[in-house]
Amino acid sequence: MSKVKNPSLAAAGKKELTWAESHMPVLKLIGDEFEKEKPFKGLTIGLSLHVEKKTGVLLKTLVRGGAKVFAASCNPNTTDDIVAAALAEEDPKNLQVFAWAGQTTEDYYWCIDQVLDAHPNILIDDGCDLSMRIHTQRPGQLKEVIGACEETTTGLTRLRAMEKDGKLRIPTLAVNDAYSKYLLDNQFGTAQSTLDALVRGLNILLAGKTAVVCGYGWCGRGIASGLRGLGANVVVVEIEGRLNTPDSGQHRAITALYSGYRVLDHMSAAKIGQVFVTATGNKNVLRKEHFEVMRDGAIMCNSGHFNVEIDEPALRAMSTEVKEIKDNVVAYKLKDGRTLYLLSEGRLVNLSRPMGQGHPIEIMDGSFAVQALSCQYIGTHRKSMKAGVVRVPQEIDDQVASLILKTQNVVLDKPTKEQTAYASEWQEGT
Repeated sequence: MSKVKNPSLAAAGKKELTWAESHMPVLKLIGDEFEKEKPFKGLTIGLSLHVEKKTGVLLKTLVRGGAKVFAASCNPNTTDDIVAAALAEEDPKNLQVFAWAGQTTEDYYWCIDQVLDAHPNILIDDGCDLSMRIHTQRPGQLKEVIGACEETTTGLTRLRAMEKDGKLRIPTLAVNDAYSKYLLDNQFGTAQSTLDALVRGLNILLAGKTAVVCGYGWCGRGIASGLRGLGANVVVVEIEGRLNTPDSGQHRAITALYSGYRVLDHMSAAKIGQVFVTATGNKNVLRKEHFEVMRDGAIMCNSGHFNVEIDEPALRAMSTEVKEIKDNVVAYKLKDGRTLYLLSEGRLVNLSRPMGQGHPIEIMDGSFAVQALSCQYIGTHRKSMKAGVVRVPQEIDDQVASLILKTQNVVLDKPTKEQTAYASEWQEGT
């Protein structure tokens, strides 16, 4: 049975779920169809996602489709305990939850193991921990898995490394790479949720401050745009790399430059920044040499998936005193008297409780719609899919975009016959 921090919080969690459901019309439409067709009848779906109200609506949608659902968190700090309690009470026969905020590493993997103990046929992952666990610790169960979905950039990086080494043994849909997902979730969702956490958690004025955004992928460009909208002086840093692709570090830097941002190397940015946000998915982006030159009072936070982007052990080793001065805000007093601040232990600031509430509900409506339809696709195409990272079919991407517009009462004109013909002509003078 489910294990959550405090079952008595369920009543408050149900209110949050009701609020989220009322703002997730796309998942409602998909759920209505699932309830009629039961595409997951006889299947068990195991999930490792941020357990909060939007995720709760996805879980309920999958149950409506006939699935038995077992869920754990994908991060030790991002579970909303009132929602977890509500979900544990929702439908114990078909939905079980193993998640609470403030897990130890041992707790975290125990919860993931509870999900795997259910012998899932489909995995939904955010960061690849569930997929990694079954591949490395329970390879015998892989024959029971017909496919998986991966929600985030970091997870896909790990999966592609596994695929390159010939170790990925299940087909995995790259949900993160669906255009409707990264356009909405990564760019707009990460921006608002990160800024919301900064403003909510710190109550500081961002206008006039120099804010440094490390990484100018889809998440970074959304964060940079949001900071500029609040009046910050935004600096972007990138690195060389990802050559021979249309999205190299060089191309990203040019995009940032021509979008009106100041583009600097990490050391130059470290000297002038007052607020730092990392969004790269890589390791030790901010490290000892940067801490040594940062201004007194500099604030650092991370919007990448894992807590490795800011080298907290190095910062701790440099400090004479480390003290939590308010929820999820730790002050590091350095030997020279400067104080640097780290938010949410360097974990996802936009989801770490109580500071962050995650992406806006409407954004996750679209993102989780891709997840739900991708799971349906796995069930339908299980016999033809091969092991490896698989692109989300374009028809799913298009369907989600159309459903979002439909629920927002947006109607697009169809091209005229003349326009259709003109677009397909190639002869001179046509």
